[in-house]
Amino acid sequence: MQRTGIIGGSGLYQIDGIETLDTLDIDTPYGKPSAPLTLASIHGHEVVFLPRHGKTHGIPPHKINYRANIYAMKLAGVSQIISISAVGSLRENIAPGDFVIVDQFVDRTRERASTFFDGPVVAHVSMAEPTCNALRSALQQACTNKGITTHNQGTYMVMQGPQFSSRAESELYRSWGMDVIGMTNMPEAKLAREAEICYATVAMCTDYDCWHEDEDDVSVASVIEVMQSNVVKVKAMLLTLFKAYPAYSSDCACQNTLEHSIFADLKTQSDENLRPIYALVKRLL
Repeated sequence: MQRTGIIGGSGLYQIDGIETLDTLDIDTPYGKPSAPLTLASIHGHEVVFLPRHGKTHGIPPHKINYRANIYAMKLAGVSQIISISAVGSLRENIAPGDFVIVDQFVDRTRERASTFFDGPVVAHVSMAEPTCNALRSALQQACTNKGITTHNQGTYMVMQGPQFSSRAESELYRSWGMDVIGMTNMPEAKLAREAEICYATVAMCTDYDCWHEDEDDVSVASVIEVMQSNVVKVKAMLLTLFKAYPAYSSDCACQNTLEHSIFADLKTQSDENLRPIYALVKRLL
């Protein structure tokens, strides 16, 4: 049975009511992940949980060690990742409390390590479809089963943070056709693709960013109030997901990304060159 990784965003630091099997304190070539990974069982399905910001939300978005997080998931045997993320809405019809099953990203982050292939082994993976359709469909069904107001597609604008947007920025992103805005799913999604791990995002809307004239400007207090309600819903959704799909697995192109993406003969590379990417490329050696 394949393991599913769950990366918890703001507000989701643990999942109550599940059977904890082990704590995985994993080292990676890129350092430690945000926290030790929790190996647990949900309706007979093994999951690996990681709080993205650490257990006490002590890591801001621009300082998250995204490479260590994804590499640790790979070492833990994860083949698919569910990203749970708090976001702001850039659309009138996406209200605070709604969920969005994201299908596209626009990356406006900077100075974040965004690839495992820094050379001399180089890879160019496709990000045309950055999320896994099979995993998205399963998440959509679970949200529907729990009666959560859910939008089955949407573009996630990933900003640098940790500050919220200016009003001019918020209006600019709306003019570009963005649907929700957050700070963490890039380079996370890119690294998951390089690691050949299926990836999908459940974006939990907490506010209308600052573009909405009839709403208060976004603040931590207002975000937390909605976020607490969202976390209750997402925990129920996850339990429903694994109850409905106890042996859920995805055999798709996400898990074969590197076969046609690496610009090097791996068999001629030195141990030193392969060491930081070994868990990603070992099946190709």
